[in-house]
Amino acid sequence: MPAPQNLRATGDRIEQLLDELSATTDKRPYALAEEVLRLVSDLYGAGLSRVLELAQEGAPELVDVLCGDELVASLLLVHGLHPATLTSRVEDALEQVRPFLASHAGDVELIAIDPEQGAVRLRLLGSCDGCASSAVTLKMAVERAIVEAAPEVVRIDVDEPSRPAASVPVTLSPKPAYDRCPSEVASA
Repeated sequence: MPAPQNLRATGDRIEQLLDELSATTDKRPYALAEEVLRLVSDLYGAGLSRVLELAQEGAPELVDVLCGDELVASLLLVHGLHPATLTSRVEDALEQVRPFLASHAGDVELIAIDPEQGAVRLRLLGSCDGCASSAVTLKMAVERAIVEAAPEVVRIDVDEPSRPAASVPVTLSPKPAYDRCPSEVASA
């Protein structure tokens, strides 16, 4: 089986070829290629659906194994067959990174998910809130976990930490100048 990187390259190559066909002056080959891809996709989608049905009937634990495989899970998502909701997959991903964040006295809170936009909104908590390295933490741990669990997420927004109230400048009058200590001046 090809490595996942090779499969991603395959997907990229398919898109590149479709773009090239689309750019031709004769639109008929593009329309035919699009139809062939749609029919093949429908066929494979129906096959995957049947595999899930059979697994659920004969070996329900196999469904979890299939959904846990990056390639199979992504194909299930493409065909709208993944049994877990987007919200549950994102929440599961966050649960996976919480021990790492906790080891740095931090945490992450899921604020909202917009499935239509493929967007997730988070808030970093604890020492992650406002930490200079929180962007790196987000990128390395949280973002990776979310994208692996929910590749349809294309945007992750992080609520900015609340800023403390602005300080009010206070102007002090100049200190009086004494030749001697003020206590000596008062007793003189």
